[in-house]
Parts: sequence; C-alpha cells; structure tokens
Amino acid sequence: MKINKILVANRGEIAVRIFKTCKKLNIKTVAIFSDADIYSAHKLMADEAIWIGPSPASQSYLLMDVIIKAALDSGADAIHPGYGFLSENETFARKITEAGLIFIGPSAEAIAQLGGKIASKNIALSVDVPLVPGSMGAITDENEAKSIADNIGYPVLIKASAGGGGKGMRLVYKSEELIPQLQRAKSEALSSFGDDTVFIEKYVLNPRHIEIQILGDQHGNVVYLFERECSIQRRHQKLVEEAPSSLLTEETRKKMGEAAVRLAKAANYYSTGTVEFVADEHQNFYFLEMNTRLQVEHPVTEFITGLDLVEQQIRVAENQKLTFTQSDLKINGHAIELRVCAENPLQNFLPSTGKITTYITPQIEGVRVDDAYLAPMVVSRFYDPMIAKLIVFDKDRASAIQKMQTAIDNFNIKGVDTTLPFGNFVMKHEAFQSGKFDTQFIQKYFTPELLQPKGDSPSEALVAAIVTASLLKNESDKNRLQSESLSNWQVKN
Repeated sequence: MKINKILVANRGEIAVRIFKTCKKLNIKTVAIFSDADIYSAHKLMADEAIWIGPSPASQSYLLMDVIIKAALDSGADAIHPGYGFLSENETFARKITEAGLIFIGPSAEAIAQLGGKIASKNIALSVDVPLVPGSMGAITDENEAKSIADNIGYPVLIKASAGGGGKGMRLVYKSEELIPQLQRAKSEALSSFGDDTVFIEKYVLNPRHIEIQILGDQHGNVVYLFERECSIQRRHQKLVEEAPSSLLTEETRKKMGEAAVRLAKAANYYSTGTVEFVADEHQNFYFLEMNTRLQVEHPVTEFITGLDLVEQQIRVAENQKLTFTQSDLKINGHAIELRVCAENPLQNFLPSTGKITTYITPQIEGVRVDDAYLAPMVVSRFYDPMIAKLIVFDKDRASAIQKMQTAIDNFNIKGVDTTLPFGNFVMKHEAFQSGKFDTQFIQKYFTPELLQPKGDSPSEALVAAIVTASLLKNESDKNRLQSESLSNWQVKN
C-alpha cells in the first residue's frame, strides 16, 4: 500500500526529522501539538497541525485515542511514533492497525516480545545470544532479590522492565543497599511507565555500551547496519554516540551483528530496531535489551551506510522488500553525534529551562544539525531538554573528532546552559581520543572545574558563585515564562 499522508505522534526534533524525509518522498504530513508547542518548529513545518491538549505529556502526547482520532480526521494513512512517548507501546501499535491505519514500526506482537526487557531476554536465551547473569523474570520478593544478587555477586544493576532513558535503574555495590534501591527503582518505574516490574543483572565492570542497528522487512529479510558506540553517558543516558566503535574487531562486529539478526528473526521483527549490548575490554559481549523503534542516535548510522532510516521505515511499512542484502553493506568513514541538551554540566547536568535568545548553527561540510529550535523559542520544562543533535562525518575517527571540535566552536546558543562545553571536553580528552574509555567516563574524568578557561584556578567560592548564579537565572527565567501570556500568538489548528 502506498502511503500518502503521515501523522507524526511526536514533537520537536524527531518530528522535524521525519517531516524532512516525508517531503523528500512527496508524502503529506500532519503534526500534533500541545499548549507548550503552540509555536513550535514541528507544528510550522507540517502541512497540517492539530492541537491535542495541555502541555503535560499525560494530557497530550500520551493520549492514544486522541492521536488516532486526529489521524483519522486528517485523512492520514499512517502514524509514525518517533522515539519516546508511545513509540514502544504495543497497545498503541495495535490500536492504530485496528483503526485501519498503518503503524510505521514493528508489529504489536514483536513489540510485546522484544520491547519488554524480561521477555526479550528469554527470546535471546532461546537463540544463543549471550546474556548477562541475573534474574530471568520479574523480581516479586525482596528475599528473592537478595538471594539472586548474592549469588551472582556485586555490583548488580536493578532495571525497570518497561523502562528507558535510565529511569527505574539503580546500581548497587553492597548487599545492605539492595532493598532500599530496589524500592526506589520500583517506585520510579511505576511513576515513569505505569509498571513497577524490575529485574536484576550482574553489572559488568568497565563496560562499553555498544548497540547494533537492525532493519527488517515484512518478507523475512533482516540485516544489521553495523554498530554504534554509546558509552559516554550521564545517569545512564547517552550524550555522545559514534559509529563505528573503536573497540570492535571485524570478527566481533560480525558476531554481534549476527546475534542481533537472530534475535529479530526469532520474533518475526520488521522495521528499524536496535539491539543493545554491554561489552568488556576483551570484547566479550552480553545482550541488554532491544529498542523497538528509531533511536535518537540513528544519524551516525545514516552517515556511515548512506541510508535514510526513516525512508526505510516507510518503505517497510508499505510492505516493500529491502533492496539490499548484508553483503551489499559497507562501513564508510566515521560519524560522531553530540546531544546538545539544555543542561548545565556545572550542576550535574540539571535541566536549564528558559528562552533561547541566540541560536546559530555551524555551516560546515560534513556537519548535520537535527533540531527544532529557533530563537527566541523556549526550552519547556514539560519535555526532554534536548535542543539539537550535532552530527559530524569524516574519513576516519581522528578527523571526525577534530571536525566535532570545530562544529562545537561554531554552534552559538545563548539564553540557556547547554552540553556543548562538555562535548568539547570529551573530544579533547585523551581517553576518548585513544578510544580507551567506558560508561564511567564522566565519573572517572569529569569535574565542573575542568570547564573553566585554561589558566584559571577557580576557588571553591567562585565555583559556588557560578552555580548559584546559574540557579538564580534558571529560577528567574522559569518565573518569567510562567507569567508570560501566549495571547499574542495566532494559532492555526
């Protein structure tokens, strides 16, 4: 079936990203927006825009029936979920198909099998994909949790089954810390996902976070589009991603790719998906989870493969076969992505809300900026603080690192604090440049003082003053924004 109009059940950067491919393919687009996004870039870019509710996501972007009605009322053929929100919700996928629309993603059945961390581990076990030692089912009893943790040895990781983005996750080093952290993880999981199911697994020391991008069609064909290194993280959330990884040999890359394909085929998976692994310094790797959607970091894969992953998703949703096989795919060059978030590294990466007063992106060959912000737009407290994704591509890793430094220097954002200075710190650090780093990079190497200009030796009082001033600025901005009226904006629904 040819898709002629797509409603994107998302907002911001990813909605804009999807619209760009739709326009390239001459597909009409429909945006949805909340009160907070009344003058957003994604709303303005679409052919049509439909208001769906107040600012909180629970009253807008998470309302399945409201979104589906908007698609039907607009005459859309399909819904693309983007990432986050309802993108991995099997009920949403099922409701879309039951409404006679196309879900641009995997089947509801595949999401159910592979989207849940516990269910996916059972499938991985059945097709010989290596697993981290731990519980094979939900932890329902505190004594059971203690027994499992004592048996596999500390440190252990408590993880929410329905989770993502580091929520519902706790790293535990000692037995006496287990139960309190278990209770906190369950509470956070329930609050974030409406599901307090958690499990426990062994924490791999000095881990590298490496994921395999897969792509499948509805005719049984599945390929892997190589790997992405995602080890630079804060609070278990990625900040810097690159492709390919500096760790893997061709042999390990092939083993990981083939393991990811086996997992996908076991669940009759189609569309894009990402199989996440943790690897140690000896390239032993273990399955973590599968994300049954498009990833934030997909642009680095697009750079090294030359493929438009959103276009591939649409073609698969139209029931087209893949036009290439595994042997056709090659890695070309190196790509790095920095998530430019409205966060203050001086305050442990706390969100920095407010109005963007200056926004100038780098105009450099081999540099791509995926964003949805224009000055003087507002970074809302209601949604994820990511402003943009800064992606660079070059012939090799060293050249890509140098290009990223240049791109950061030419990215000018004022009005809110951002992770740009931190990105520059990473690019210049010997551990990153040598490729000898792991997910503990921030804990091992980063302190706020290191972002001070060279030659300065700030006192504790000065650092405290900087932090306090930034806190006061954020609070002032928040108060001002809450008092501003939107009455002067003309809204076209």
